[in-house]
Amino acid sequence: MTQKLDKTVLNSLPDTISRPAYDRAALSPGIVHIGVGNFHRAHQAIYLDRLFTLGEGHDWAIVGAGLKPYDAAMRERLVSQDWLTTVVELDPNGLSAQICGSMIDFIDVDPSALLHRLIEPGIRIVSMTITEGGYYVDPNTGGFDADHPEIQADLKDPDHPRTVFGVLVAALMKRKAAGTAPFTVMSCDNLPENGHMAKQAVVGFARALSGETADWIAENVAFPNGMVDCITPATGDRERNLVRDTFGIEDAAPVVCEPFRQWVLEDHFPTGRPALEKVGVEFVRDVAPYELMKLRILNGGHAAIAYASALLGHYFVHDAMADPLIRDFLGKLEKDEILPTVPEIPGVSFDKYLTTVMERFSNPAVGDTIPRLCLDGSNRQPKFILPTIQDRLDKGLPVEGLALETALWCRYCLGTDEAGNVIQVEDDNADKLNTWAESVFGKSSGEYEMPDLLGSLASEPAYLQAFRNAAQSIATLGVAGALKAYIEG
Repeated sequence: MTQKLDKTVLNSLPDTISRPAYDRAALSPGIVHIGVGNFHRAHQAIYLDRLFTLGEGHDWAIVGAGLKPYDAAMRERLVSQDWLTTVVELDPNGLSAQICGSMIDFIDVDPSALLHRLIEPGIRIVSMTITEGGYYVDPNTGGFDADHPEIQADLKDPDHPRTVFGVLVAALMKRKAAGTAPFTVMSCDNLPENGHMAKQAVVGFARALSGETADWIAENVAFPNGMVDCITPATGDRERNLVRDTFGIEDAAPVVCEPFRQWVLEDHFPTGRPALEKVGVEFVRDVAPYELMKLRILNGGHAAIAYASALLGHYFVHDAMADPLIRDFLGKLEKDEILPTVPEIPGVSFDKYLTTVMERFSNPAVGDTIPRLCLDGSNRQPKFILPTIQDRLDKGLPVEGLALETALWCRYCLGTDEAGNVIQVEDDNADKLNTWAESVFGKSSGEYEMPDLLGSLASEPAYLQAFRNAAQSIATLGVAGALKAYIEG
């Protein structure tokens, strides 16, 4: 027998399913979260649920929000189940489910409704998961793109903003006028210096309106950086059926995730914060070393296995990790070339972190896919791989393994795998990447056309030589042979 999820069935659920052990009716909102996707509900919402279970922080409940069509779709799915979510942890030793109750409302997907809620004094934190591409970054300068059409539309009518940053600036100004302390803006997106990126967008929007407004926000609003981590697959019929068939719950928007979470936050919350350190959040003065550790070891690890695995015909990440060639390539590359570039963090063992990362990648219950890891290489490689190469070159260190990784990316962009099957390269720069791949691996190969996507590496002699060697190894030995030669070298 299955039960449709809502607050009326909580007490009748089996004891095997964890449910809120606190009175949700007694919670009051302290956080507005913009972008209620799977990651937020598997991560931030769970940490707060655990804190509420301890009997603490009941004035920090979450109010969901968003301004995009998919936010409206999520609100529609959650409204009939009283904002509850079934979160299933995909532990290979046995699945577990809990009903997360830390979100108590979801604002109508309307900018004026969001603005009205943000000026309430009880809202002291505005958190966001608006995706890495949601910060209006100018691709040429890295600064705020005030010329973006959506931003320009808000600047022409700042009293009726429609973008997240237009609404935030309007709300902060209304709070200032009312004598209400500004809220803290907390990005939970998976990008380097996410707090700085949020500040750049908010202050950048404000500066396009008024220098005085921008200066006040820069001086008075906190934007803590944070490092977040929890592999959270998309929800589809597979996940909804799993929750129904395994746990007897009809949930329109369940979340499945790995049984691992990490959240490292700068402790900079002038108007207060929930005591999340009691449920595992690490509060530190500087998040940057932790970010770099994750970006290079975990995200760089994903990038490292992505293209080799795709070319060898693997679909699931756990299957790729079961291939000794992929696993040994990742291990050698990490230990020889990636880990040495990460500055020491007191009390943190990078070897243990790497072991955990490889265990996470190998978890068959997660069902993460190689095609997902291959997405958007022209955006991910410059974040997760190319800076590590540059660091090593600056120190005169070899980059044999990292050059092989980029050569495998190049070979992938040729558009076929080792068996001749067509690969659909999902990348905004797919044509440019294919031209590069043709120049390297095509029949008319001669002088390589290194793309500007590689930045300064496109003219670094040491890197170019290592890349040529790697490409030649792939061309003559095949992907498996090139991996084996590197591992045994």
